[in-house]
Amino acid sequence: DTLSIKEVELDVKARTVSVKGTQIPFSVKEFEILHYLMLNKNQALSREKIFDEIWGYNEFGDINTVTVHMRKIREKIESDPSNPEYIETVWGIGYKFKG
Repeated sequence: DTLSIKEVELDVKARTVSVKGTQIPFSVKEFEILHYLMLNKNQALSREKIFDEIWGYNEFGDINTVTVHMRKIREKIESDPSNPEYIETVWGIGYKFKG
């Protein structure tokens, strides 16, 4: 099962991520977040929704964990993380993967 949007390719079974044909190492949570965003492309997802989906409703944690992981993901897939091409910040809501 491969999910491709623009130049980002995610292989669900192999749990690998490639951008422009280059494989990039991802942690388990980074992979899960990117997979969730790509499955819900062009939908604004709140940090709370992402946290609940990835870490679970019963998990105690800081919602800023999502922000930190999102920054790490952007650093890995974006050519300019401060001006993202793939993962857009939706102010007042959260994030969306532009497809």
